[in-house]
Amino acid sequence: MWHNHVLLAVLIFTLTYTAIISEKINRTAIAIFGAVLMIVSQVISQEHAFGIIDFNTIGLLIGMMIIVNILKKTGVFQYVAIRTAKIAKGDPWKIIVSFSVITAISSALLDNVTTILLIAPVTFVITDTLEMNPIPFLIPEVIAANVGGTATLIGDPPNIMIGGATGLGFMDFLINLAPVVIIIFVITIFILKIIYGKSLKVDEKNRMKIFEFDEAKTIKDRRLLIKSLTVLSLTIIGFALHQFVGLESATVALFGGSFLLLISKIEPEEILIEIEWTTIFFFIGLFILVGSLEEVGIIEILARKMMELTGGNLFMTTIFVLWLSAIASAFLDNIPFVATMIPLIKNVAAISGMNVGPLWWALALGACLGGNGTLVGASANVIVGGMLEKNGHKLSFLNFMKVGFPLMLISVIISTVYLIIFYV
Repeated sequence: MWHNHVLLAVLIFTLTYTAIISEKINRTAIAIFGAVLMIVSQVISQEHAFGIIDFNTIGLLIGMMIIVNILKKTGVFQYVAIRTAKIAKGDPWKIIVSFSVITAISSALLDNVTTILLIAPVTFVITDTLEMNPIPFLIPEVIAANVGGTATLIGDPPNIMIGGATGLGFMDFLINLAPVVIIIFVITIFILKIIYGKSLKVDEKNRMKIFEFDEAKTIKDRRLLIKSLTVLSLTIIGFALHQFVGLESATVALFGGSFLLLISKIEPEEILIEIEWTTIFFFIGLFILVGSLEEVGIIEILARKMMELTGGNLFMTTIFVLWLSAIASAFLDNIPFVATMIPLIKNVAAISGMNVGPLWWALALGACLGGNGTLVGASANVIVGGMLEKNGHKLSFLNFMKVGFPLMLISVIISTVYLIIFYV
């Protein structure tokens, strides 16, 4: 009976992941179907399936989505972008650097997908005014979003998942990942200057048009802006302190989201309908799928194989996890990959007694930075590709990879050196 359950679990998991990777079927629909199939096939009981859903991850995502959806109604991102373009005096390279810095910081404090959705439309307005190709502006922005999102617990879904599974808090991620992320960001900007610097020519008349924008008109509701920024600031402070006061990160996010929903006086339906429920249910499906493999012992077998491959050596295991995560995340969705790796690393700890702390940072760095490798490596990349196509600019897989993949490799090499010096 156990043998049948193992075969069923592997078959359902493999077929589901193949369908997710193919992108021919909606990934949320197939993840939920695969998860329910695990229960119907009695690989895992319904009670246990619901028990292995990481509600800390789900709660954190929902709480932050509520805050961001209310904040974006104020127009603050458009204000910051236009003001920045004016300070840069319409100089294309200065605009790229400024927008990349804003994107990186916003991605660390909100999340990279939301940041790109807010900053990209303004970028199109700026590039249309300058009569320039938006691609040299948007590729640095999306790379900055993925790099910046690596720095904190809330910046990128893989980090949220790792935090939820391990109890690592906001300050843990900030202290352990922010230093190397800053180094990677600075070097990335320097290389992007070499790639794009000489090609950024703008007509003087078009450059002066930037000063005709009135950023004050973008702020739609000043009172809501003050409320939103206050709650966001308090929520981030809450993340920094949540371990010291004994609260989970999801509790902090949901408190901030529900409180802002209450004081904003916006109809809850208006905000809740904008939450990315497809993403939430995708996570739920993945938790059940991977939990089913854990239930039948597959994850433990894979962990033992990994230990054999690396000889149980912390140095080898850390580097293996980093590079495997980076290369896999460049071509696959990093969310299902991380969902599979988390229990694998936990099993490595249980089997070997190894201090797996460095492995969590290797997984976070590899999965988040690996997303810069190709156009399909991260959700933010796919969104930008779609936006460019809608605006009449084709960004091919190969053209993105020419820029993104070498930058990804450089960032992972820097991460390797960082992990070796400070953790291994």
